[in-house]
Amino acid sequence: METSYSIQTGVTKTLGVVDFVVFGSTLSVALFIGIYYAIQSRHRQDPSDFLVAGRSMGILPVSLSLIVTFLSALTLLGMPAEIYNYNTMFWWLALGMVLAVAGAAYLFNPVFYNMGITSVYEYLEMRFGRAVTMLASLNWLFQTIVYLSFVLYAPSLALKSVTGMELWVSILTVGGLVTLYTSMGGMKAVLWADSFQAVLILVGLLSAFIQGTIVTDGLKNAWEIASEHSRVYFDDFSVNPTTRHSFWSVAVGGGMMWMSYYAVNQCQIQRLLACPTLRKAQIAIWINALGLAAIVSLCCLIGVVMYAFYKDCHPLRYNLISSTDELLPLFVMDILGHLPGLPGIFLSCIFSGSLSSLSSGINALSAVVLQDYIRPFTSVTNLQATIITKCTAACFGFLCIGLAFVASTLGNVLQISYAILSTLDGPLFGIFILGMFFPRANKWGALFGYISGLLFLSWLGIGAYMYDVNTPMSHFSVHGCNWNVTNSTAPISATSPANNTELTKGDDHLGIYRLSYLYYTATGAFVNVVVGIIVSLITGYGKPVTTDPKLISPVINTIFPCLPKKLKKKFSYTAVETEPHPDIHILEQVPDKKMSTGVFL
Repeated sequence: METSYSIQTGVTKTLGVVDFVVFGSTLSVALFIGIYYAIQSRHRQDPSDFLVAGRSMGILPVSLSLIVTFLSALTLLGMPAEIYNYNTMFWWLALGMVLAVAGAAYLFNPVFYNMGITSVYEYLEMRFGRAVTMLASLNWLFQTIVYLSFVLYAPSLALKSVTGMELWVSILTVGGLVTLYTSMGGMKAVLWADSFQAVLILVGLLSAFIQGTIVTDGLKNAWEIASEHSRVYFDDFSVNPTTRHSFWSVAVGGGMMWMSYYAVNQCQIQRLLACPTLRKAQIAIWINALGLAAIVSLCCLIGVVMYAFYKDCHPLRYNLISSTDELLPLFVMDILGHLPGLPGIFLSCIFSGSLSSLSSGINALSAVVLQDYIRPFTSVTNLQATIITKCTAACFGFLCIGLAFVASTLGNVLQISYAILSTLDGPLFGIFILGMFFPRANKWGALFGYISGLLFLSWLGIGAYMYDVNTPMSHFSVHGCNWNVTNSTAPISATSPANNTELTKGDDHLGIYRLSYLYYTATGAFVNVVVGIIVSLITGYGKPVTTDPKLISPVINTIFPCLPKKLKKKFSYTAVETEPHPDIHILEQVPDKKMSTGVFL
C-alpha cells in the first residue's frame, strides 16, 4: 500500500466532497426529525408531550437514547486517547456502568417513576422543601450547562483537525442545528434522533476499529505491540485512593459517578419517564447497560489499535495535532482517508455523540425551569407552558454555544469534564441518597450536608489545581517519523504503566489533593450523607418525624421488617399514609391504619 500516512509524510489528510455530503446528510436527518415532530404536535398544547413524549414511548428508542445521552464526543474522543496515553485500566469502567445501572434501576428509579413527576427536583420539594430544592436545581443547571459546553466543543475540535474549518464556524453550525431541532420537536424528536445517532456511532466506531486492525496486521498483533509498551494493563488492584486509575477507582468510583447519572440526573430520568410503565423503563435501562459496555469496550480496543499504529511516531511531538483529543480524528483520516465516504461517516459518529447529549441536556434544562422555577410561582396554561419550554430550550442552546468557546481554552476534555462534573455531582447525589434511604433526615441535614460536600470537593479540586497534581503519561517514541525532521529524542521503552498520581509541585502538602478524580462523586455524596445524618439527629432529636413512604426507596421497606425490635423502636419514624401504588410497599402499619412506621438507617 502506498505510504501516505501523516507519520510518513508530515501532512494530515482532509475530508473530500463525498465525505462532506455524507456528513451533511446525517445532520439533515436529525433536523428533519425535529421538523416532523414539530409539525405533528403543532395542535397539542400539553407540555408533557414536549418534555416526556406523553409517557408513551417504546423500549427501543428510550434505551438507545439512554446510551448516547452521556456517551458524547467527550467519551468517543477521550477514551481511545486515554488508552493511548496511559493504559487499559479505564476499561474497567464498563463493569462500573453495569453496577451503576443495577443500582439506579431498583433503588432510585422506582421512586421517581411512581410519583408521576417531570422534574427530579419536585421530589426534593416534597422531601426537604423549597430551599434545598432551589440549591440543588441551581447546582444541576450550572453543572449541565458546563458539561454541554464541553460536549459542543469536543466534536468541533474533531472537525477542525480533519477539515481545517475554523473552530467558531463548527461550534455555531452544530450548536445552532441541535438547538433548532430540540426546541421544535421536543422529547419525541430527541428520542428518535438519538436512536438514529446511536446507529451512526456504532457504524463509525466499527469502521475505525475494523480498518485499524487491518492496517496493524490484526488485533492480535496490535494487542501484543500495546502490551509490550505497557498499554495493556488490567491488574492494578491498589486500594490507595490516590491511584488515578485502579480497579477500585474505575469500577467503584467511576461506577458511583455513573450511578448518579442514571439514578438522579434529570437528563436520564426524563427519558425513563417517557416509558408507559416502570417495568418497561427498567428493561430500557438494562438494554442501555449492555450497549454502554459494548461501546466502551469498542473505544478501548480502538485505543489499543491506535497506539500500535503510532507506536514509533507520536503525532503530538511534531505538531501533526495540537492535543491528544485530536488523535482519533487523525487516526481515522490516516487509515480511512483513501475510502471516500467513510471519514464522513466517522465524523457523523463523533457529532452524533454530542448532538444526542446536547439535545437531551437542553430538553432537560427546559423541563427543570418550567417545573421548578415557573409553575411554583405563577399559574400558566398548557399553551403558555409549551411556549415557555420551547423558548427556554432555545435560550439554553445559545448559552451553551457561547460557553463552548471557553471550553476550547482548556486541556484534556475527558478528565477535566469528569472532574468538574464530579465536584458538583457528588453533593447533589448525596441529597437524594439522604432523602431516599434515611427517612429521619430533615431539611437542615440535607442543607448542611450539601453545603459541606460542595465545599469539601471544591477545596480538593482547587488544591489539586493549585499544586499541579498530575499523572505522567506513558512513554512515546518518535523514531518512526519519516519526513524531514531532526529526531533528537531517543526512544524510551516503558517498563511499567503510568497510573499512579504524582505531585509535580508541593510534595510536602496534604496528600488528600492526590485523590483520584473518579472518587469525587462518591466522596461528595459520603460527606453529604454523614453531615446530613449528624445534623438531622441534632436538629430533630426528640421530635416526631413524618415522611411520606412514597418518597423512600422500596429497599428500605424490605429491610425494615428484618431489623431487631430495639433498632425499630430507636430509629422509627411516622409517615402519613397515602394511597399506595402497586409498585411501592407501604411501611409497617400501626393499629389505627392512619400512620405507618419506618426506620432511619
